[in-house]
Amino acid sequence: MPFPPHPHKAAEAATTEASDANSLSPLAPLTRPVFRMLWGTWLIANICMWMNDVAAAWMMTSLTTSPIWVALVQTAATLPVFLLGLPSGALADILDRRRYFILTQFWVAAVALLLCLTILWGVMTPPLLLALTFANGIGLAMRWPVFSAIVPELVSRTQLPAALALNGVAMNASRIIGPLVAGAVIASAGSAYVFVLNAVLSVIAGFIIMRWRREHKPNPLGRERLTSAMRVGMQFVAQSARLRAVLLRIALFFFHSTALMALLPLVARNLHGGGAGTYTLLLASMGSGAIVAVLFLPRLRQVLPRDTLVTSGTMLQAAATAVMAFAPNSYVAMPAMFLGGVAWISTANSLSVSAQLALPDWVRARGMSIYQMAIMGASALGAALWGQVATLTSVQASLCAAAVSGVLTMLLAQRLVVDRSIEEDLTPSREFKVPVAAAPPETGHVLVTIEYRIDPAQGDDFSALMQESRRSRLRQGALKWELVRDIGDPGRYIEHITDESWTDHLRRFDRVTADDVALRERKLAFHRGDVPPVVTRYVIESTIRT
Repeated sequence: MPFPPHPHKAAEAATTEASDANSLSPLAPLTRPVFRMLWGTWLIANICMWMNDVAAAWMMTSLTTSPIWVALVQTAATLPVFLLGLPSGALADILDRRRYFILTQFWVAAVALLLCLTILWGVMTPPLLLALTFANGIGLAMRWPVFSAIVPELVSRTQLPAALALNGVAMNASRIIGPLVAGAVIASAGSAYVFVLNAVLSVIAGFIIMRWRREHKPNPLGRERLTSAMRVGMQFVAQSARLRAVLLRIALFFFHSTALMALLPLVARNLHGGGAGTYTLLLASMGSGAIVAVLFLPRLRQVLPRDTLVTSGTMLQAAATAVMAFAPNSYVAMPAMFLGGVAWISTANSLSVSAQLALPDWVRARGMSIYQMAIMGASALGAALWGQVATLTSVQASLCAAAVSGVLTMLLAQRLVVDRSIEEDLTPSREFKVPVAAAPPETGHVLVTIEYRIDPAQGDDFSALMQESRRSRLRQGALKWELVRDIGDPGRYIEHITDESWTDHLRRFDRVTADDVALRERKLAFHRGDVPPVVTRYVIESTIRT
């Protein structure tokens, strides 16, 4: 029987917030049926991903012994998210998220089937394996942003950190289950059947998502154009100091931590008695560490700031990488990978929560897609770099360099780039009155002017405050912003905002937050006179020169 759509009524929301305040359990989001269903789907999807990655990485070691080719499997798996993450996030914000999620599952199933047939026909080569791994990564690129945008719909703000941590559990449980299943299938039937199972599970996940009866509410203004939606998403991130700080740190962390994952097949082979089983065991150890860490994250978040968790996680990850560089056997390597899993989930969860809290719902998929692009882009570049370092020197030297560099660069970033301590109130607001035009323009950019009368003695303070207005307008999607001052009348300032079209101008009113309302009040406090600032709207008509 299908699940009911997610409730949005204010009364229910208030009741939910009250109950959440008394339920800080890391498993609390699983009490919600829709979240539980989609979380199970996410678990299956990630099991498929790890099965595919393990089978592909191990197959590459049988096709070639070159470290760069083995490391490029990681690059091929993650690079699509860097290249396609933003278009995927834009589509997830403007299309029906449920249907889009279903589509991604069947894409992954189709690629898995193609991989299977290629192996059975005996035509697999290292370049072809990388190409098909890249195609599978396209499915990940399409799937991740939409799921990230869905999660805040399913739980309240107080349960969001726990829900994101549970997503990490699914990721790391799949890190255990996927390799174990893949290893068993490879040993008993061959690599081709790993991809067969992958295809079957992906189809099952697609049908499970079809049970979700999410109500898609089309925007009365119509869908945004893809190019415009992508531009607005990039503008929002560019104008958010909090998001920029998160992106820098998550990129630095994954750029260095991916060295261990990219070179792990070679590390496993070099251990005493190492082989496919050892590789699987090491991945399972890392996943176990992440799962155990989730149980303690709520308490850690209460006693430690996020910046401290990020720094501690980075240092622990570096220590685990250094130990793995010289581990003589599995008895040393397994605890190191366990601690690596603890470090991974602590750092990734802390930064993921920061990113989610800095994003309003209307741009959430785009913002999280850029966040994921930072992760995957850094992982792809890191895998290629550390693989090349290992080729020119040794696996041990590459891992040690990644460990030392990771700690130093993160400490520098933590010192130079700090999140703002005051979180913005991104609650949607309808305080701004939507304009009504007698004859709405069908084409042409729209120019809005707002005239302020300011005490000239306060001009510098007002100009500084208006820089916040600039960031606010551009985050909402404005094409251009500028502030001009009348030379003949020093107290007369005019704010210019240019929108791409009349429809895009109206969209900005849907994106106003409580923080924007507070900013307007601060600007009005500078305005002199009984008459409010004069607002005028123009359409910019193109002139054809002959």
